Amino acid sequence: MEINEANLQQLAGYLQQTLSPDPNIRRPAEKLLESIEAERHYPVLLLNLIDKNDMDVTTRVAGSIAFKNYIKRNWAAHEDSDGPDKIHSEDREAIKKLIVNLMLRSAPALQKQLSDAVSIIGKHDFPNKWPYLIDEMVEKFSTGDFNVINGVLQTAHLLFKRYRYEFKSQALWEEIKFVLDRISKPLTDLLLATMELRKAHENNVEALRVIYGSLVLVCKVFLSLNSQDLPEFFEDNMPTWMKAFHELLTVDVACLHTGENEEAGVLEHLRSQICENIGLYAQMYNEEFGAYMETFVTAVWELLLRTGMQPKYDALVSNALQFLSVVAERNHYRKIFENPEILANICEGVVIPNLDFRQSDEELFEDSPEEYIRRDIEGSDVDTRRRAACDLVKTLSQNFEDKIFAIFGRYLEILLNKYKENPTLNWKAKDTAIYLVTSFASRGGTQKHGVTQVSELVPLPEFCAQQIIPELERANSKKKINEVPVLKSAALKFVMVFRSLLGQQTLLICMPHLIRHLPAESVVVHSYAACAIERILAMRDPSNNLLMTPQLLAPFTSDLLARLFATLTLPGSTENEYVMKAIMRSFYSLQEGTLPYMEVALPRLTGILTMVAKNPSRPHFNHYLFETLSLVIRIVCNAEPAAVNSFEEVLFPVFQGILQQDILEFMPYVFQMLSLLLEIRENSGSISEPYWALFPCLLAPPLWDRSGNVTPLIRLISAFIKQDSNHVVALGKLSAILGIFQKMIASKSNDHEGFYLLQNLLTYYPLNELQSNMRQVFALLFQRLSLSKTTKYVRGIIVFFCYYASKLGASALVELIDQIQANMFGMVIERVFITDMTKVTTELDRKIVAVGISKILTDCPAMLSQPYVQYWSKLLQSLVELFELPPDKTILDSDNFEPDNAGGGYQAAFSQLTYAQPKVQDLLADISDGRKYLADSLSKLSQSRPGEVSQLVASIGDNYKQALQKYCDEAGVRII
Repeated sequence: MEINEANLQQLAGYLQQTLSPDPNIRRPAEKLLESIEAERHYPVLLLNLIDKNDMDVTTRVAGSIAFKNYIKRNWAAHEDSDGPDKIHSEDREAIKKLIVNLMLRSAPALQKQLSDAVSIIGKHDFPNKWPYLIDEMVEKFSTGDFNVINGVLQTAHLLFKRYRYEFKSQALWEEIKFVLDRISKPLTDLLLATMELRKAHENNVEALRVIYGSLVLVCKVFLSLNSQDLPEFFEDNMPTWMKAFHELLTVDVACLHTGENEEAGVLEHLRSQICENIGLYAQMYNEEFGAYMETFVTAVWELLLRTGMQPKYDALVSNALQFLSVVAERNHYRKIFENPEILANICEGVVIPNLDFRQSDEELFEDSPEEYIRRDIEGSDVDTRRRAACDLVKTLSQNFEDKIFAIFGRYLEILLNKYKENPTLNWKAKDTAIYLVTSFASRGGTQKHGVTQVSELVPLPEFCAQQIIPELERANSKKKINEVPVLKSAALKFVMVFRSLLGQQTLLICMPHLIRHLPAESVVVHSYAACAIERILAMRDPSNNLLMTPQLLAPFTSDLLARLFATLTLPGSTENEYVMKAIMRSFYSLQEGTLPYMEVALPRLTGILTMVAKNPSRPHFNHYLFETLSLVIRIVCNAEPAAVNSFEEVLFPVFQGILQQDILEFMPYVFQMLSLLLEIRENSGSISEPYWALFPCLLAPPLWDRSGNVTPLIRLISAFIKQDSNHVVALGKLSAILGIFQKMIASKSNDHEGFYLLQNLLTYYPLNELQSNMRQVFALLFQRLSLSKTTKYVRGIIVFFCYYASKLGASALVELIDQIQANMFGMVIERVFITDMTKVTTELDRKIVAVGISKILTDCPAMLSQPYVQYWSKLLQSLVELFELPPDKTILDSDNFEPDNAGGGYQAAFSQLTYAQPKVQDLLADISDGRKYLADSLSKLSQSRPGEVSQLVASIGDNYKQALQKYCDEAGVRII
């Protein structure tokens, strides 16, 4: 594709068409762009279009988005599949030479897309394949143009942000050092220059906004560069940076205050980022930062006292409180907080006000209940005032428990008395009281179990009986259920959080109250009720049995199921994930106890599925819906296997609609459920015609290009092969199935699926049909082994070769490999079996390897003659190591690869349905113990070749002989 005006105009036309609301215009244009993106110069042509100032701006923005998505899809695509590189090497170099300067001179809308593209390329190419990137960016610092400088800083932030969370490794250290050597001093000089400019432009509001925007980005880059370890340069220049941070925290800039209550301004962003930076230093570099600790504690404390309650300050207050929590954790700085007056001031001046339920919280509760729930119970409230204040309470109460309890105990009494005076007006006081008790009492817990450790000073059962259960008991009528919903949700949350400590009897008392809150009008209230029910039903006793047995739940069963389904009809909750999860958990807990309700439940569930299939938008809800359907199928078919026919009649039309309409999100689930239905059918007759009508469609290549489909499709095809391979033969689809195997085995992400398919073919497919293809199959396996070896692949090929030997005989394995290349089996023994056998990890796979290697040693004449006899003793020794040593967990460099389609645009992900999981298949179920099998096999061989085997065994190490002797003794055999 030449870079000329005609092609630019043509490309612009296609991009314009992709913006059309008419799908008949938009889709062909999208397909056409997809078809030409593999052509040489295509990405460079896109960059040229983006750079044309006389081009319509919407077309240029569309071009920048298309370019970013192109980079996402293709830049690293070849690294996993070992397929051809979709981007020509010349285009790669041209992109890297053009993109930075183009990004920096572009308008903000274009700059953002190009900056994202730079960070994607940088993730894969920087620094090894793009060493000049940093120098190119750093030299822009001297331009004095802050629009350019901010573009550079934004890109640096995106590029280095991963340093905050990546695991330590030598490669990461080297990269960070490479960056630090080039950017540390220029960044520090930029900080100092910007601090001076701040003073020079103190009366120019617009200039100050840009300058302070730069300072925010400088602080973000600082955090990334310091996240792994304290760099020597920043340690040496700590006075410079800390002086600037302190000044920026303490000096007010009135003209940058915003009139907004909701949106944070640049000043709030900057101070929030500084609090995060000093929090990092306080946590990780305690010794080096120690001299500045008290200064910053004072500055942050004073900042908190003068900061208002408006939502725009939330992130700032949260980071400031987290900094104080980090400092309070350090024993060395306890003296800062030991003064009772200071402690009281912190509790009353900072903690309590930030625990209060604000007007903005109430608005969120009513207007955006999903966001409220996400922050409050899903753990995404890390940047909220309440969560940060709660963390500070926990930290202070661990170090100063008696003092804190005295302070908060007094305040708790005041809050509860205030509520008693006028419950209707002062309900917020009780809400704060409940939150305060939760914060102070909690000493440890998990998402699965809730809080599991509490302070001994807090009488939890007494508080629950006096303050929580009465609050739940008030909901004895429809009107009262809807009164003071915030307080109702706080009481429900209390039960949910402390469920592991309340005891079975208290939970049984609470259960009818929880069910009674399901019809509440408030989305938060009925969601919390459902969530509390679900989490209580998931609890287990010390023997790992369900705490809430079907017998205990029997009095509530009818009400529970009826109200849960009714809740899904309430406004705002037709796709409520907490309710659907509670339905799923109820069916699991009740098991056969739900059978009387199936007549009502199944039509409701299929109706919901039909509705959500029209516009899938709630992934968690959809997942629990399919889980519930899978569970219902299992419960009913366990009681009555023939009921599978009824399920197929009901579900097939819905599934066909999903597949025909190509509803991507649901296809992986449909394939799993079809597999489940087929597997239930396994012992109850042949596969019915609707399944066979579907079978050819399952082999269509486009389905296999979607990563989420791969695992469930492999399982589904394997189910067809297992149950009626003769029909598969009759359909003549073996070459298509082997084509799928070839695609799987070429992929580092999916090679294990290829081995799974191959094992099923070997186990269930007629061997006379399969045999003629095996040489080509083995050639593909060796080609992949030589081109891109990973630990997972080596593990898979060892298990497959051993299963082949177990199934068809060791001699057949040796002959087939030696047909590809003379004496090649020796290389397999030496470079694959002996070196990597201990990398096999699962028990079933290790048994397959034990049996396969035993057969190679004892059931293969070629192994007892040249050239292979030289490997016999070493191979036996490696098998003993497999038995005696733990699995080898070391990995290869090539194991670090991007999953298929990583970052390459939207793809429906595969989520395993817990209740539709396949049964674990033991392909060698008749053999229980690999050690015994080896001992028996060696003994039989020694009887047929007396003296020869014992001589070979004699050359293994003494420890190995002792282990082998133990196997023989336990099996009651001997080697002669």
